[in-house]
Amino acid sequence: MEISGKIIQALPEQSGNGRNGVWKKRDYILETTGQYPKKVCLTVWGDKIDQFAMQEGEDVTASIEIESREFNGRWYTDVKVWKVAKSGASPQASEKGSPVPDVTSFSEENEGDILPF
Repeated sequence: MEISGKIIQALPEQSGNGRNGVWKKRDYILETTGQYPKKVCLTVWGDKIDQFAMQEGEDVTASIEIESREFNGRWYTDVKVWKVAKSGASPQASEKGSPVPDVTSFSEENEGDILPF
């Protein structure tokens, strides 16, 4: 799945120790375009933080995976980024030099097809 918009905030990097070793992540707030813009918190894990090097004010298209998990009777949802294409950037700016994909933005016109509510 892909989502497009502008990075409006880059939150501080977080890190810690888990059962699989040291981890680090950074959250970014992306605002979609359209008549009713939405804000989405995207999470980038590990070495991809430096690889993608997203900055506030950049227009990006992020390939994402959405995952929910339960903890103590509450559900938490993560929007994890696995590839980023920056608007107006050369193909080298996206992961592993793959070409910039032809994408549609996550907007109100296709929202009914994606979201269950």
